[in-house]
Amino acid sequence: QSKYKGIRRRKWGKWVSEIRVPGTRDRLWLGSFSTAEGAAVAHDVAFFCLHQPSSLESLNFPQLLPPSIASKTSPRSIQQAASNAGMAVDAGIVHSNNGGDFTSGYGDTTTYCQSGGGVLEPLNISVYDYLDGHDHV
Repeated sequence: QSKYKGIRRRKWGKWVSEIRVPGTRDRLWLGSFSTAEGAAVAHDVAFFCLHQPSSLESLNFPQLLPPSIASKTSPRSIQQAASNAGMAVDAGIVHSNNGGDFTSGYGDTTTYCQSGGGVLEPLNISVYDYLDGHDHV
């Protein structure tokens, strides 16, 4: 069992996260992560985007919630934001395990969600950062 909300561990060791979309029976898949912390932060970002809680007590890592995070937008944008945040935490933990600072890997990320149908700003981290030897169009 995990000590974090919204995540579970697969038999082969990866951590996964998903969240229920309010008012529906649908679940939003947030991704598969190397660490429980990465999956938990992904859940936090999605939870915040979907629910806009008045208190951060329901989050796993309220201190790691990006300052630029905003309210609910499209499910696809929330998925991407949550996945990118989780990957950033995974990268930070890997960086930390190699003698670096945990928060530096996560602190390099920027915008995650934007409300009101606005344009999403680009993130400084992408899934492509984790794929070696592939051409990206």
